[in-house]
Amino acid sequence: MSDDQQWWYCLKHEAVERGDGCGNTDRLGPYASSEEAARAYQKVAERNEAWDNDPQWNDD
Repeated sequence: MSDDQQWWYCLKHEAVERGDGCGNTDRLGPYASSEEAARAYQKVAERNEAWDNDPQWNDD
């Protein structure tokens, strides 16, 4: 998938971007759709929760 077909969530502007936009250090993605990019923070929270509760990766 080329950059102009990918969607990103910009952390700096708190907005969904398509293709070229802010640098990769300031955004999450890529995502296949604007809807997926808009859920970026939710996806991060879901992954963090899964990793926090994964017995293989739990240091406690």
